Order: sequence, then structure tokens, then C-alpha cells
Amino acid sequence: MPGRRSSPPHRGHRLGCVRSASACRVWGPQSCPAWEAPQPSPLLCRDMALQNALYTGDLARLQELFPPHSTADLLLESRAAEPRWSSHQRGLWSLTYKEELTTPLHVAASRGHTEILRLLLRRRARPDSAPGGRTALHEACAAGHAACVHVLLVAGADPNVPDQDGKRPLHLCGAAGSLECAELLLKFGAKVDGRSEEEEETPLHVAARLGHVELADLLLRRGACSSARDAEGWTPLLAACDAQATTTHCLQLCRLLLSAGADADAADQDRRRPLHLACRRGHADVVELLLSCGVSANAMDYGGHTALHYALRGPAAALAQSPERTVRALLNHGAVRVWPGALPKVLERWCTSPRTIEVLMNTYSIMQLPEEAVGLVPPETLQKYHHFYSSLLALVRQPRSLQHLSRCALRAHLAARLPHALPRLPLPARLLRYLQLDFEDVLY
Repeated sequence: MPGRRSSPPHRGHRLGCVRSASACRVWGPQSCPAWEAPQPSPLLCRDMALQNALYTGDLARLQELFPPHSTADLLLESRAAEPRWSSHQRGLWSLTYKEELTTPLHVAASRGHTEILRLLLRRRARPDSAPGGRTALHEACAAGHAACVHVLLVAGADPNVPDQDGKRPLHLCGAAGSLECAELLLKFGAKVDGRSEEEEETPLHVAARLGHVELADLLLRRGACSSARDAEGWTPLLAACDAQATTTHCLQLCRLLLSAGADADAADQDRRRPLHLACRRGHADVVELLLSCGVSANAMDYGGHTALHYALRGPAAALAQSPERTVRALLNHGAVRVWPGALPKVLERWCTSPRTIEVLMNTYSIMQLPEEAVGLVPPETLQKYHHFYSSLLALVRQPRSLQHLSRCALRAHLAARLPHALPRLPLPARLLRYLQLDFEDVLY
């Protein structure tokens, strides 16, 4: 694929150019015009003075090493960022750093050395060279160096060329300062919905997955498709709901996408919906937003799991995201209650979130726990939340209060109409909150 990988240097070049950059002044305008001969393959250069000047940004030294009529179309060897396992003999493996090819242009772009980049381009460095699988434009975008991105684009760098992983420069705009990089790429012709080759992600998928609100807004204003699907059937909204970002960023992303026409209930290939993923991450505000859009709280994925299952099986990190709000929102929108036989497991899993236990127990007319349930809660948790767990254990297999039984009866009577009818009842605000399972930190 043109622009994807540069051909390896000819063996003769590799062996013949272990010398300084100044000694590699072999192609000047007079000696090799483009219309008389093809551009030769770049030489491999191991001059440490050159490499030190590049990595430290020493412009004055590089001007000495690259005088007029010299070429900067060189290859450098660099170590991979992480060591990799390699086998030198059968059955014998070692952890070593793999040598990779790069160019002076890549080094300057990745470090934000704008003036050095200009010097190298004047010395005929090729902007789309990709000996290691990435172009210098990829490196500049990944590092968020907007000035370098502009210099490369003006020099003719292709804003749509994929790297070795099939990602275009716009897919790599996720670092600090990347918003300006994305604006430049779009200005110079980058495809707003250009897809990566394997995952088939659009840049909007990437922005949503990273929780990058400003980038998503830019892409949507430039016409990005809010309902595009990747290879696994994920939409940007699914990616936003599953993002490991703050709930605030996820909420802003979801509002943006929904306002741009995203389907609030679009499922992936496994029938996972945005509500499922928002519950798994514990994004309570996003859950409430999706439920307000009318999505079903009881839709199942291929495994038969509902949103409430996802909320109660979420990672421990969800404890910091107010899981009780997520569970309450689902139950107030008609979610089917937890099977009573599973309540001991739920108690054991969520005992450090007593409000989650409270809201679940308040959907039953009797306490659906065995007497031995006390053994499921660690002593330190019992002590920390003594008031709540004392009230819970005192009600095991005992009748609840008449007030609570009345609440259960009214909620059961409204059934599927609960989320729409309950807020419209002409009741005092305090009583309405009680019917909506307001938290009291005690059971009676």
C-alpha cells in the first residue's frame, strides 16, 4: 500500500553508509534531477552526532550537518519503546529491545522541533516516508504537536495515509493539544469518517472512547456520522457509554451524540446497548439520560443480561460512581427486580454500598434474605454501617411497615406506567420521593 511502509534500504546502501550525515551529501539538484533519474533509496546513517542533535533539538548543529544541497532522506535505527521476547536459538528466549527504523523527520515531529522539521524538509526529507510503519504526520498527531502537523501538511504530507495498524492521523488525535491537530487535518482534506483498516473505527469512535468531548464536537460539526458502526457493531454512543472517563465527560459526549441523531438504543453484535454499558461503568447520570430517552430498562443482551445485571456485576471501581443511583433509576423505570435467590450474592458483593442494598430491598414486601445472611457481611462493614445493617437483619423474614407495604402496592399497580405516571401524581414532594425509593439509610 503506497505510504504504508517504505521499502527496506538496499543492502549495499546499508553497508556503505555508516558515516556522518555531512558525508552523505550525495544527491544535489545538479547531480540527480527528478526528471532524469528516480529518487534513490534512503541511506542508513548511524552518526551519533546527528542523532544527539535530533533528539536534543540542536538546530545549530543540524544546520552544520545538513548544509545546502545535502539530503535529509536518511534512515536511523532506534529501539522500540518496550522490550520484546525474541528467540535466538531453538527453545531459548530472551527479553531484548528490538531495533526499528525511523527517520530524522519522525524524530523531529514526535518531539515538536518545528524549525528542525522545516530544515529537514528543505533538505528533501520525504514527508510521507514510513520505514517503521508510521509517517511523521502520525507521530506529530499522536504527540499533539500542532505546529509540526501544519508544517508537514503544507509540505504535502498525506492526511489520510494509514499507519502499520491501519489508523489514519485523525485517529491518533487523542493527546493534549490534539484538537488543533484535528482541525488542521480536516482543513487539509482528512476524511472526517475515514475508517481504520481492521477495527473500522471512525475518528468519532476514538474521540468517544477516549472521552474527548471537544474533539467529538468538532467532528460532528464537520459532518461526522453519529451512527457509524465499527467491525463489532459499536456506534460512537456505545463507545462513549463504555469510556473509562469521568461521568461528566461521558454525559457531555452522550448529549452531543444524541443531539446529532444517535440512536439511544442501538445494539452491537452481542445486543449490548448503551444502557448496558453505562450501567457497567457506573455512569449514573448517563443511565438517567438514556432512560429519559425512552429506552427499555429490561432489554437483554445475547447472554440474557439486563441493565440491572450489568449494574450489579460492574467492577469494584463503580462503587465510587454512586451505584445506588443507577439501581434506583432502573427500578423506577420498570426494571425487573433481582431474583430473591440471588439477593445473598448481591448482599455479599455490594455490602459496602448499603444504599444499593436498601433500594433493592425496598422493592419487596418482605425481606427476602435467609437468617444466615449476617455472615455474608464482614464485621468491619457491619460496624461501619451499624445503623443500617441492624435494621436490615432485624427484618429478616419479618413483615415490613404498613407504609412500605402501601408503597409496594402502588408501585405494583402502576407497573409499566410507573416511570411516566408516578411523577404526575398530585402528591407532596416528600411523599413522591418516598414512592420513588428515596434513600433513608434505614429499613423498616
